[in-house]
Amino acid sequence: MSDATAVAAAPAPPDPAAAGAPVVFRARGLGKTYQAGDVPVLALRDVDLDIRRGEFLVLLGPSGSGKSTLLNIVGGLEVASAGTLFYEDHELTRADDAELTRYRREHVGFVFQFYNLIPSLTTWENVALVTDIVADPMPIDEALAQVDLLPRRDHFPAQLSGGEQQRVAIARAIVKRPQVLLCDEPTGALDYATGKRVLETIARVNATLGTTTVVITHNAAIAQMADRVVHLGDGRIQRIEVNAHKVDPSALSW
Repeated sequence: MSDATAVAAAPAPPDPAAAGAPVVFRARGLGKTYQAGDVPVLALRDVDLDIRRGEFLVLLGPSGSGKSTLLNIVGGLEVASAGTLFYEDHELTRADDAELTRYRREHVGFVFQFYNLIPSLTTWENVALVTDIVADPMPIDEALAQVDLLPRRDHFPAQLSGGEQQRVAIARAIVKRPQVLLCDEPTGALDYATGKRVLETIARVNATLGTTTVVITHNAAIAQMADRVVHLGDGRIQRIEVNAHKVDPSALSW
């Protein structure tokens, strides 16, 4: 592994690997093939990857590199065609639909590029939606406070900016107290300043809640805030870089 160069370092929590944090995901020979008519399309191939508890990992690469496929398999939204993937001692690659549903419900929070909020519900109500499906949800106001939106708890999505709506989506993801937070291009629909605010929120959740966090991006600047950066291309891991000094999101520029 090589050290990624950071241009503006900020104090950061200890690196999970250096601190000896346990491995929570272990992928070996992971692959995914889709069928496009009669033509097989190899989207992911021969992926070997360990992800540690509390780690902030960025998956970086162009469109078609396999980032979303890998994230979807890690999140239990898709099943690999080859190889193995373990979450702790559970083999996700052998899990049936009911087991994957339970895994997603109990362990994983998702944040996507588009917010998927219900327009007729307030901020508080949008977050409250998921609390009925988990055993020990976080108090809703606490989740909103984590993303600095408690004063907007009674506002509807149309009354919120794009960045605020994305932060509602983050609150909705973390109110379950997930061990894992998976973010697919969370700033893709946002302007520069708003995107940085959302990244600050994700970094704070990772640091304060200890949530293992994986972020997909094609923006190389965002990789500077990660513990490690996994570069993907042509469905393979091209290289993995360790950030010796993580950059605070407020210092990022692109």
